[in-house]
Amino acid sequence: MPEREVNLDVEVEIRDADTAVVSVGGELDIETATMLHHHLANQFLHGRRHLVLDLSALDFMDSSGLNVLIRAGRDARESGGDLHLAAPTPAVRRILEITGLTMTTPLHADVADALVAAGHEG
Repeated sequence: MPEREVNLDVEVEIRDADTAVVSVGGELDIETATMLHHHLANQFLHGRRHLVLDLSALDFMDSSGLNVLIRAGRDARESGGDLHLAAPTPAVRRILEITGLTMTTPLHADVADALVAAGHEG
């Protein structure tokens, strides 16, 4: 079986010692979820407890991706920090709302709002 091209782009912007904005684009599924998990775990490893995930370029997310977000939220809270989700596409927003993830993880209109909510200027 030919190997499928990985269709996930992850960019990390360090805002300060505690905070990073992680931009996620493409498709977050069983093929790419581990890659995102490693990026997020690396941020926690380097002491960044406040993560903002920019989901504005994320076209698709399945349950594997959802599990990565749930785990990241738990890891952030355990380290005394938080996870904020920003600007999800309509399809991703629907998944977040249907599954109830928005009850435990704040959802924001854009990255600037998420940074303000996380205690940082946008």
